[in-house]
Amino acid sequence: MLHIEDSYIRKHIMDGMFGLEKESLRVLEDGTFSHTRQPFEDSDFIVRDFCENQTEINTKVHTTAEAALRELQEHYINIQKAISGLNAREYLWPFSNPPYIRNENDIPVAAFDGVEKFKTLYRDYLSDKYGRYRMTFSGIHVNFSFSEELLRSSFRMHGSGSFQDYKNKLYLKLAGSLAVYGWILTAVTAASPLLDSSFVEKGVYGGDVFMGLASVRCSELGYWNDFAPVLDYHSVKAYADSIEQYVQQGLLKAPSELYYPVRLKSAGENNLESLRKNGVNHIELRMFDLNPLCVEGLEEKDVLFAQLLMVWLICRPKEELSVRHQVHAVQNYKNAAHYDLKTVKIALPDGRICSVAQAAMNIIDEMKNFFAEIQVDVQDILNFQYQKFEDADNRYAWKIRKQFQGGFVKKGMKLAEKRQEECLGM
Repeated sequence: MLHIEDSYIRKHIMDGMFGLEKESLRVLEDGTFSHTRQPFEDSDFIVRDFCENQTEINTKVHTTAEAALRELQEHYINIQKAISGLNAREYLWPFSNPPYIRNENDIPVAAFDGVEKFKTLYRDYLSDKYGRYRMTFSGIHVNFSFSEELLRSSFRMHGSGSFQDYKNKLYLKLAGSLAVYGWILTAVTAASPLLDSSFVEKGVYGGDVFMGLASVRCSELGYWNDFAPVLDYHSVKAYADSIEQYVQQGLLKAPSELYYPVRLKSAGENNLESLRKNGVNHIELRMFDLNPLCVEGLEEKDVLFAQLLMVWLICRPKEELSVRHQVHAVQNYKNAAHYDLKTVKIALPDGRICSVAQAAMNIIDEMKNFFAEIQVDVQDILNFQYQKFEDADNRYAWKIRKQFQGGFVKKGMKLAEKRQEECLGM
């Protein structure tokens, strides 16, 4: 739907907007959860997620991934400096999987007062339905939109309907394509292969648990509903209505309970009514693990690869999104969270079965050809991702398992302390 044949479009195809959301648990030096109230009440950019000790950084919107990561790092440094000076010194746990959990009281539901009391009540509902342990998983959400001028230039060649209608159709197509191919982002960013034994057996601490997964939170053990959602991508109204129907059927308490790795978002208020009224503003990718190998918890090349994938997908033919395709898509995401991707299979859109690793290399090869044809030099980013599937030792999860097994929490706390000392020196 982007007029890639036009020289201006090709020249500006990588123009976009980036916003990041990063969750992290606050912990004490012994690897247990902090029990202090959120110390950043006055910040517009540091909030709470599920539990009181789970900070969430929300950056502004930036024109480059680099600038968004720079702001993320600034907030991260400020948090580290603030919690290092508390009476009981705290640290930011650098992994998606939690450290020691003594019991559910270690995971206090975020306390909201006054007109926001409903947020606490909603978290209580999630706690009852899914269990608090699952709510301790932390991750990063990447929000992306194509530049307004890029889309307007393409729209002027399109020549029918309103600009917002054009945007809606473009992002609906993209969301549908990401349902089919977005599993590759799970595969390239999975970075949480180890759990502490206290997550699976109450009162048993310090044992490493490996379940054959590279990302527990993105696997079948993580953030998923107990049904495979089938969404309608024909229009914004149809998309919103297809989510709303699960609320009406009692399968979801609210639209936000739909644990799907890709979401369409409107500008302003984050709800379905705003989406119906104002249309799509950007797309949210929710499958990124915290990467403890990076100070910021996110590798810039992974954000840029996500952008390249979206550019490639928006220039491809529209995907078929039958019930069968969408059910397979959900399972593909879960399978891509496994550790050995050369043995785990996924279902391709044409019905063929293929290993995750081979399917990923095939996709990246197609992307290489596409970007070479339109003369966009991104081969270094694509090679960086290709090597993860060519040799599994290049994947984050494999590196992390080797580095942190034999004392996951103790070794993790040493890294948490090191990261804080680095921030205090900045």
